[in-house]
Amino acid sequence: MPPPRDLVRRLYEEPPDRFVATRDAAVAEARRAGDPATAREIARLRRPTVAAWLVNLLAIRRPELVADLGQLAEALRAAQRDLRGPRLRELSAQRRAVVAALVAEVRRLAADAEGGPPGGKLPLAEVEATLNAALSDTTVAEQVRTGRLLRAASYAGFGEVPRPQLRLVTDDAEPAPATPDRAADRDRAADRDRDRAAGQDRDRAADRDRDRRERDERAAERAARAERARQRRALERELAKARTDQGRAEAELAGAADAEHDGTEELADIERSLAELERQRAEAEQELSRRKLARRAAERAVTAARRRTGEVEGAIEAIDAEEGTDAGGGGGAD
Repeated sequence: MPPPRDLVRRLYEEPPDRFVATRDAAVAEARRAGDPATAREIARLRRPTVAAWLVNLLAIRRPELVADLGQLAEALRAAQRDLRGPRLRELSAQRRAVVAALVAEVRRLAADAEGGPPGGKLPLAEVEATLNAALSDTTVAEQVRTGRLLRAASYAGFGEVPRPQLRLVTDDAEPAPATPDRAADRDRAADRDRDRAAGQDRDRAADRDRDRRERDERAAERAARAERARQRRALERELAKARTDQGRAEAELAGAADAEHDGTEELADIERSLAELERQRAEAEQELSRRKLARRAAERAVTAARRRTGEVEGAIEAIDAEEGTDAGGGGGAD
């Protein structure tokens, strides 16, 4: 199936140095969409020369001007067929004015186009020659109208229409043929042949240049694809290594996480043991304090008991002494 019209329009609006990249992107997109037939049709589209691009830009963005050009061409052909000299001269002057206006419009469109060549490098002479050719050649005119021109066209001129054999008719003589200006006709034919040959040489040179550029572009594209494939292979190897390192690091991370969890549990056990020991220590300290208090109370009791014992012993000794004294005094009286 043919490529979508909006895609073709967009391609031939692109400046020539961006045509190939845009076309290849569209081919890749069609392939990704599962439409190889459209991808092949898009790939067959060829890049125009700068002059052809300028004419395409005019046909795409100002089609009404190209339509006016076609009407003027038809009027010129009619005037040539009818050999209407004044009308032909009038139309020729109009042709020059229209072509000049179209060339000026082409210059403006090129200035507005993003990424186009600078104004000083526009091949406006080739654009003018193509527009003049469109006025004289219906095939060129149709190519211009479609906006898919691939190279500039040229024409030797509007051509001198071969003049018919004219006879001067009088009342008393046999009509005699007028003598045509054969030398002038031969000169004009030679000029047209030289111009046509020069135009063909330019076309062939342009074709060779375009073919060479397309070969260079294809070679550059192949080299770019090969470089991308090489980079992809290197990146895939690097990716495999990175994934291996990632797996190893994740395993180490899992082991470290398990070890951290075990350490956390051990620390929690130790902290629980420490808390129990602290509780036991507090209880032991409390018991020790209680026992110290009991010892001190016992010491005071011992001290009091010892004092009391001493006091009682002293009292007993005093009584015993008194008893001894009493006994001594009674024996002496007997």
